[in-house]
Amino acid sequence: MKITYDWRLSDLVKVKHNGLNVFSCFSCGGGSTMGYKLAGFNVIGNCEIDPQMMKIYRHNHKPKHSYLMDIREFKKIPNEELPTELFQLDILDGSPPCSTFSMSGQREEVWGKEKKFREGQAKQQLDDLFFDFNDVAEKFKPKVIVAENVVGLVRGNAKGYVNQIIKQLTNIGYVTQIFKLNSATMGVPQRRERIFFISYRKDLNFPKLKLQFNERPIKYKEFKSGKGTPLNPNTKTYRRWLRRNPSDTNIGDITARTEGKENNFNTNLLNDEMISQTLTSNGEVIRYDEPCYISKEDILNIQSFPKDYAFLDASPKYVCGMSVPPLMMRAIAEQIYKQWLK
Repeated sequence: MKITYDWRLSDLVKVKHNGLNVFSCFSCGGGSTMGYKLAGFNVIGNCEIDPQMMKIYRHNHKPKHSYLMDIREFKKIPNEELPTELFQLDILDGSPPCSTFSMSGQREEVWGKEKKFREGQAKQQLDDLFFDFNDVAEKFKPKVIVAENVVGLVRGNAKGYVNQIIKQLTNIGYVTQIFKLNSATMGVPQRRERIFFISYRKDLNFPKLKLQFNERPIKYKEFKSGKGTPLNPNTKTYRRWLRRNPSDTNIGDITARTEGKENNFNTNLLNDEMISQTLTSNGEVIRYDEPCYISKEDILNIQSFPKDYAFLDASPKYVCGMSVPPLMMRAIAEQIYKQWLK
């Protein structure tokens, strides 16, 4: 069944199951989990450090095996204390926190340092978490490993981390391919480039995976709906918005042109003819043609989240910005099934 970005969790009952199992690490609000479910997989559990995200995940997905803990603690749980199903996985999924490799911000200055990703979490050295995820893979020996990360991971000095990641995966018995994919070619109304490490266990001797997606890009005018929060007329953001022109894609473009300095570049402008920029947890998006932020309905469409998703006490923009778009993961999971696991 073809499900577009305008869907509901209740639509999952119409999806034909393939009988294969997935476990998700760094599951956040469940974007990748929904992608696997849309592709027919059974997601049997998750590991997540953030209590708020886990509360949302459990409410919406009701996982059979759920671990609210740091992955460094999860990987140390004795095998005999874990369910047998986790040692028979078809796919181990994960999106190790990636802010230290983002092309915006400090990058190299924060590598190797512990930090809290957000309030309520333990301090972690974020650039090491990918290796902890690989340790979990070595423990469970799944048929396939899928790990998502930012494009900045394969640029500049960060390439050294990529080499170490691949070397570790090779040493634990996996063959790895790296793909740079754009969600706008996969049915998602958003230009979101991400890197995917996809590995298979050597003894399975699978052929080379081919991933090519050519869905038609979706412009904002095709799904724009709802009312967003109005801009405060007494703020700099509002006054800067008034000075916009058609070539501006964010507030930083406006300030660079009118004030000689790029300020507030994390606040994007979205006009009807555009394909949405990447939705982030810490950025904002303002409609170009009216002084307000995009609506909750817009956010769900841009991230291809279901309309009946319960965000509980969390901001939909935060949860969506932290997540893999479900339709993006569905497209990948469908190809892994067809080419390798069917």
